[in-house]
Amino acid sequence: MPISTRLRAGFTVAAVAGLALLGTATSALACTTDDGRAKPVEGNATTCAQAKVPGDLLGAGDLTVTGGTQKDKYLNVTAVGEGVTVTAIVVKGGPGFNVYVPGQRGMSATPPWEKLRSPYNRGDQLPTISHWFACGTKTTPTKPPVSETPTTAPSQPTSEAPSTTPSAPATSSVPGGVTSAPATTSAPAVVPAGNQNGTGGGLANTGFDNAWLFWVAGVLIVGGGGLLVLLKVRRRGTN
Repeated sequence: MPISTRLRAGFTVAAVAGLALLGTATSALACTTDDGRAKPVEGNATTCAQAKVPGDLLGAGDLTVTGGTQKDKYLNVTAVGEGVTVTAIVVKGGPGFNVYVPGQRGMSATPPWEKLRSPYNRGDQLPTISHWFACGTKTTPTKPPVSETPTTAPSQPTSEAPSTTPSAPATSSVPGGVTSAPATTSAPAVVPAGNQNGTGGGLANTGFDNAWLFWVAGVLIVGGGGLLVLLKVRRRGTN
């Protein structure tokens, strides 16, 4: 093979190798970051699988954040929800995205996580954030068992015995301002048995004390009867 042909072939191989190295260097330079907590990756990702990080996509209510809009260059995560474990945060902007893993590369394991950002673009300028997402797991908080308290029967109201104290009788007012006392009912006097008429027994006392007249009348009736009998006897004797 002529020397000229060998030289042309050598230059061609060198040029191809140089272009390959230049492309690799350009790619490397196209996705850089000044944040030691982040791992810059060339390209785009919208899911945890595309970003090659564990966990599932977390919802907007699982993290408390400020910033992170398309007008911002930084994202701040101030808190995570109860039962939420963050495995990675991906911040995209420009030609690539930064991957933040809590507990790695000097990043704290728990929030707050401040000034998370995307990689530099090719002009070594920090672009605004185009989108971001977080990956992780969620567990349902365990609620303590509800202690059963014995049900107590409601206390019965105490019934009050009716008052036995007689109320004072009402008084009536008569003209002249004189108040008359209430009429009282007195019980009838009890007469001892055997002396109900007050005379010691027998007939009721009517106030008539001339009983001797009955004796005189009786004697006259008997005497008159005897006289009639005597007259009849004499008449028979004369005849």
